[in-house]
Amino acid sequence: MKQSLSQRTLSIAHYVIEHRATVRQAARIFGLGKSTVHADLTRRLPKLDAALFAEVKQLLSLHLQERHLAGGEATRRKYAALRSPD
Repeated sequence: MKQSLSQRTLSIAHYVIEHRATVRQAARIFGLGKSTVHADLTRRLPKLDAALFAEVKQLLSLHLQERHLAGGEATRRKYAALRSPD
């Protein structure tokens, strides 16, 4: 049986906060698409729990600010692996 949208949204929000997870990580855990998770967190959550939404919004904003660092690190590892004489 599928859980209701409100239960799913609250579960995702609590998971994201507890694990400081990204939208992609939460989507993988809950077996959903990242667009679905993002919609749950940004459209449905404010109507269900404004305080919880404020916490999630702050974390999502932090992830948005840090994403260029993760991309740069991934590129650095890629080219380091290409240079290594394995």
